[in-house]
Amino acid sequence: MEVREFWGRLGLPGLVDVHTHFMPERVLRKVWAYFDAVGPLTGREWPITYRSAEDERVAVLRSFGVRTFTSMLYPHKPGMAAWLNGWSAGFAARTPDCAHTATLFPEQGVATYVREAVEGGARVFKAHVQVGAYDPGDPLLDPAWGLLAEAGVPVVMHCGSGPAPGKHTGPEPVGRLLARHPRLRLVVAHMGMPEYTDFLALAERYAHVYLDTTMAFTDFSEAMVPFPVRERGRLAGLGDRIVLGTDFPNIPYPYVHQLRALERLGLGDDWLRAVCHDNGARLLAPA
Repeated sequence: MEVREFWGRLGLPGLVDVHTHFMPERVLRKVWAYFDAVGPLTGREWPITYRSAEDERVAVLRSFGVRTFTSMLYPHKPGMAAWLNGWSAGFAARTPDCAHTATLFPEQGVATYVREAVEGGARVFKAHVQVGAYDPGDPLLDPAWGLLAEAGVPVVMHCGSGPAPGKHTGPEPVGRLLARHPRLRLVVAHMGMPEYTDFLALAERYAHVYLDTTMAFTDFSEAMVPFPVRERGRLAGLGDRIVLGTDFPNIPYPYVHQLRALERLGLGDDWLRAVCHDNGARLLAPA
């Protein structure tokens, strides 16, 4: 199998993927419906390559040799986050190779359910500024960010303006958040596409900012928002804070293509080993 050949050649024990999606079935169906209809937004069809039942998707990741993955899930309105967190806690309990994932939304009580999730063993949070249509600097979220910074629990945040910009996407809101909470372990999803350069600068400025590779450098993304060739040297400089993410199962190409896209950057095997396993394993390690 190509995926196993990839990490086997690097001498790795497998992969750590910080950006995979598992969520309640009815929520996932709505997400898939969004991607089915996203063509008019992006000008390209977005077929779901791994559209199958939950247990089959877990089995696929295991067959690839993904040792640790996540259940990235996110609310689009108030009143959803605590319920989603309950579901994800149950999913993590029955799926031990999934890092217990939680989420949040700017609403009354957010600090309470974030604290409960952290105390319950959550190892990573997902924040989706685009879908949630909220400012990450919303005062309602401030206590939650402080809690997560203090606990050292990372937050994977979709804050770039791809595939379509939102009211609060882009580097400026994130920069204001980090100025207030510089110790927050923030993982910028999708390398911050299309604002790659600005998010690289934030990672260089703040020692606890990471970037995940989700869909970046692939043929699909390069056709729309290519990563600037002049910035490849900065990828090498941040080699200890770039982590593998894929968006499985919601990707319009085979899983191995993300790995091949990273390989063809030409940054070397040590860089690939760090990105595809070591950095993510360290980031998601239980406190």
